Amino acid sequence: MVEFKYEIIETIAVLYESPKGWTTELNIISWNDKEPKYDIRQWAPDRSKMGKGISLSKEEVEFLKKALNSREEL
Repeated sequence: MVEFKYEIIETIAVLYESPKGWTTELNIISWNDKEPKYDIRQWAPDRSKMGKGISLSKEEVEFLKKALNSREEL
């Protein structure tokens, strides 16, 4: 398995918490000492494990925000 490192720079929001304590979070994370990105993924209660997620650049988050704001509510 490929080793990688990460640093959670800032937790912006906890979007959901499961009954088992796993949380879906929006964080700013630096992966492998690279420029920090916005990141959405699930984390174990002690952050020892993580689920698959998505990392977005600032530009991608700005585009996503515009796209969501232009849509009508579900």
